Amino acid sequence: MADDASQQIDARIEGLGDWRGETLSRLRALIKQADPDVVEEWKWRKATNPGVPVWSHDGIICTGETYKSVVKLTFFKGASLDDPSGLFNSSLEGNTRRAIDVHEGEEIDEQAFVALIQAAVSLNESR
Repeated sequence: MADDASQQIDARIEGLGDWRGETLSRLRALIKQADPDVVEEWKWRKATNPGVPVWSHDGIICTGETYKSVVKLTFFKGASLDDPSGLFNSSLEGNTRRAIDVHEGEEIDEQAFVALIQAAVSLNESR
C-alpha cells in the first residue's frame, strides 16, 4: 500500500512537469529527512479528483496539494504547532489546520520546515 502511494506521488510529481513538481519533490524530500519513518499515503480519490499525497506518522502530518499557482501543504493539527519562523501563511483563521503556500520562485526555510515536520510528528506521538 505504501509503495503504491509512493509510486502515485512519484507519478504526480512527474506529471506536473514544472516548478510545482520540483517544489513538491523538494518538500517531500525534506519531510522524509525530518522523519525517516514517515508513511506516504494517497487519499481522497474520487471521480472529480485524482487524490492527494499525504504524509503520516501516528496520524496525518500534512497533505501536499498542487494548484495552478501554488503548492499547498496543509498540516492537520497546525494550529497546535509552534511556528517561530512564520512558515504558515495560509488557512490561518481555522481552529485546527494551518497551511504553507509555496508560489513559483519562492524559497522555503528548509531548517524551519524540518523542525515543523518534527514538531508535528511529536504532537501526533503524544496523543
